[in-house]
Amino acid sequence: MTAEVERCKEALEIAYTGETVSVVSSGDPGIYGMAGLVLELNRKYGLEVEIVPGLSAVSAAAARAGAPLMHDFAVISLSDLLTPWEVIEKRLQCAAEGDFVIALYNPKSKKRVEQIEKAREIILQSRKGSTPVSVVTNACREGESVIISDLENFTGEKIGMLTVVIIGNSQTVSEDGRMITPRGYETKYADSF
Repeated sequence: MTAEVERCKEALEIAYTGETVSVVSSGDPGIYGMAGLVLELNRKYGLEVEIVPGLSAVSAAAARAGAPLMHDFAVISLSDLLTPWEVIEKRLQCAAEGDFVIALYNPKSKKRVEQIEKAREIILQSRKGSTPVSVVTNACREGESVIISDLENFTGEKIGMLTVVIIGNSQTVSEDGRMITPRGYETKYADSF
């Protein structure tokens, strides 16, 4: 971490000499990954860049937690390294008011410990404390942990940089240790249920 620019520049400089180069990014390179940075830096080189999709952390976490992303959702990073905290707060407030399921990336680090509490307080202004929340760490990796909690209590769980927190919307339920955000099928097709 924090050497992304140098890594991408070096890869582009090598590629500029005619070599085929790959920049590996965890998760999906286009979702908080390296693809955007490579494309930004490539303005100088004008090289052909192919972006190969991967499995995003939010998709992996959602699958492990059940089906929390079955309706509209927002993904928000709590890292204020590149985005001012005031902007992050506004995004949290708007997503909460819009009743989006909210997935949080980079919820906590050794240096950033208060942002997750602030995020919870912002979302609690628009959601009940009983709203289901999943805390998924190392989704689909060694050391995976999946905890289903609620908005009032989830910050008491172990949360770090490899954790994705998914906060349900007003319709999300927790059943049998899984989160489900109904899309509306039961209402639309009541006879089938």
